[in-house]
Amino acid sequence: MDVKEGATASTSVSADGQTGADGNAIVELESVTKVYHQGAVDVFALRGLSLSIKKGEFSALSGPSGSGKTTALNLIGALDSPSEGSIRLEGKSLASLGRRELSRIRRDRIGFVFQAYNLMPVLTAYENAETVLRLQGIDPQERRDRVMALLADVGLEGMEDRLPGALSGGQQQRVAIARAIASNPAIVLADEPTANVDSETAEHLLDIMQKLSRTRGVTFLFSTHDPRVMDRASRIIRIVDGRIADDS
Repeated sequence: MDVKEGATASTSVSADGQTGADGNAIVELESVTKVYHQGAVDVFALRGLSLSIKKGEFSALSGPSGSGKTTALNLIGALDSPSEGSIRLEGKSLASLGRRELSRIRRDRIGFVFQAYNLMPVLTAYENAETVLRLQGIDPQERRDRVMALLADVGLEGMEDRLPGALSGGQQQRVAIARAIASNPAIVLADEPTANVDSETAEHLLDIMQKLSRTRGVTFLFSTHDPRVMDRASRIIRIVDGRIADDS
């Protein structure tokens, strides 16, 4: 299915009264442009991108380096803001939120899985996975129940007390996955999550994420050029030169 640049979708109203393009969408981008200013030169990372991601999708943004896929992920994750256009998460316009509210959204409603794992080296697997729950002030017993169940789900039962340095790259990424979904976020954004592991480990990680999507209803959106990820994705959104070239 081809998606035209700047296409306009029908509007609906979410439960909180926010107007959106699709009441069933977790994320909506409408005519989003991102320009970086390098001296006197304007570099367009995205050009009028319109896109929606629905709950439970296991989707991938693909494209060559410099195509804009990581920029799109950063905008959805409220790590950056668009030059033009709008982004809504669960019906709320990110542009309408202050810095404190955006921080809360990133903490509570968006999970992140990074290429480089980004674990705290002095914290155990358990402590890394429970970080967000501590920040949320979740009761210690509930934290323990949730984190132990998640670590078991990602195949790390019995490794809870190991520091990242005592774990393989694939095991560290499993901790990162558990951390990303511990708060029951609306969406998990995974930026090249298989780039630093071997093929067998990559397949295991994808097995885990697909199972979590299926059994827990986790919505995943990947930024990747890994064919193994694209083979698993239920939807591939190909971005070329900051525009959606294909969505199928």
